[in-house]
Amino acid sequence: MPQNQFAYRSSKTLGIVNVDDNYSPVAGFAAPTDPVRTSCYSKNGKFFAFATAKTAVIVNPTTGSVVSSLAVENVYEMGFSPLGSYISTWERPSKDQDGNQKKNMKIWSTATGELLFEFVQRNQTGWNVQYTYDESIVARLVTNEVHFYEAGKMAKGPLYKLRVEGLTDFALSPGQNHAVAVFVPERKGAPAIVRTYNIPSFNTPVSQKTFFKADKVQFKWNTLGTSLLVLAQTEVDRSNKNYYGETNLYLLGIAGQYDCRVDLDREGPIHDVSWSSNSKEFGVVYGYMPAKTAIFDNRANIVTTLPSAPRNTLLFSPNARYVMLAGFGNLQGSIDIYDSYDNMRKLATVEAANTTHCEFSPESEFLLTSVTSPRLRVDNSIKIWHITGKPMFYQEFNELYQVTWRPKPSAAPVTFGRTGTLTIPAPPQPHESAAKLASKPVIKATGAYRPPGARGQVSSVSQRMRELDVLGSSASSKPYSVKKERVVPGATPIVEKKNGKQKKQNNGTKAGANAPAEVSDEKKIRSLCKKLRAIDELKARLANGEKLEVTQIKKIETEPKVLADLKALGWSPDA
Repeated sequence: MPQNQFAYRSSKTLGIVNVDDNYSPVAGFAAPTDPVRTSCYSKNGKFFAFATAKTAVIVNPTTGSVVSSLAVENVYEMGFSPLGSYISTWERPSKDQDGNQKKNMKIWSTATGELLFEFVQRNQTGWNVQYTYDESIVARLVTNEVHFYEAGKMAKGPLYKLRVEGLTDFALSPGQNHAVAVFVPERKGAPAIVRTYNIPSFNTPVSQKTFFKADKVQFKWNTLGTSLLVLAQTEVDRSNKNYYGETNLYLLGIAGQYDCRVDLDREGPIHDVSWSSNSKEFGVVYGYMPAKTAIFDNRANIVTTLPSAPRNTLLFSPNARYVMLAGFGNLQGSIDIYDSYDNMRKLATVEAANTTHCEFSPESEFLLTSVTSPRLRVDNSIKIWHITGKPMFYQEFNELYQVTWRPKPSAAPVTFGRTGTLTIPAPPQPHESAAKLASKPVIKATGAYRPPGARGQVSSVSQRMRELDVLGSSASSKPYSVKKERVVPGATPIVEKKNGKQKKQNNGTKAGANAPAEVSDEKKIRSLCKKLRAIDELKARLANGEKLEVTQIKKIETEPKVLADLKALGWSPDA
């Protein structure tokens, strides 16, 4: 069993650190001198790969020695197959000298570095192929179809094709039963559809669920591949209650014997959904802040609830014993750790302000948190905590891009329910850097975006937009009185009309004589506020770990200018 290890990627270097060896770097690993664009471990922890602008390299993370090198440049994404036999690379789309699209998606043999298959993949979102747990089948999405290949022999063409008109997303089951789930969004008044099929029996779906209010979904299989959670989301909430659209959660049994909408007893968005590694329970964080957290069984019955709090992230430990509930992104960074073996007793609360990434160690003993760029360009750091809340390690960076634990293959399947003793493992001797973390004051984020309802009140941008919408619509609607507090500061008061004519002011001039210039400013404010809301949405997506396009990153970088333009027009976030 490999020891605890993590790898990090910063603006200056790439590092592999052995936790159990007093947080020392792997002796045989030679860090590249060129900037590293991406890196990843294989899911079984056997390999580690990284890419620079010139090459991609696969190493043994235990010794640091090179396993193979890939003859490819400008790689931006990498990913291993479940057993590490194959590795995929994705380059930005480009054209050759003849104007033809280059094949930017490539699949390689990990052991030899041989190129096995390549094709054009334009979208970075959902760029990678998907494998069954045993790597016998690999699948990819094409227009209205999912193509299934024999892994390692994709060049021979697909073994099977599943055609579903309007198909936009799919997910292979991680279980021993080869199955696939597909999604068709709403269109032309017809409901959205989720279907599951056994591979290759595509004539009749094993299970099917139809529902409205679904422009996109997230598929979440349990580890055994016996149940599927479907988080459905609309781009826009027509009731205007949720900024990011409306969310609903559905549960499907792969045997087709059970499906339902998960009943949530609080109004508001679904912040996070996560399966326990025991495959029998899942947790949901939902509702307006302070959010509610509930643990459900595999028939969507509530097993237990946790105290309502400003939290939006839920993780189960790999051994299924511990539950982490945290408030990241626009929240303060508080992390609660609970022991499910001891009636959800709270073990600790950790303050990790501005955290952008968090995960349990493979053996569930430690919790790693980090602050990374470009989400935040200050206070970039790696922090490791014992599950009792004791700080174990701390390292600061000018710019930290990525950090992750080395996975470990599970020796035995995780069982359901309490096993063994209730005793919590004692924390080992912390690294000397932990003293700095223990004494470091908590730095709260300033000016962080607050989505509607995040703290029980409407955000200033949303409130401002509503005020402007009221003012902007008054010209085309019937006269009505406007409350004083709803008028844009500095704007000409709206005066009631009588007999279809505007009353004159006492000085003899018509009311609103200067309206054209002021209305023009109001339109500018409204337009800039819309840009600000779009930027806030992109920042939230980035905080949730979603990959953004370069143009979207550049749009986020325009936020200071948008705010400056708004202030120049007399707008204030607190107006």
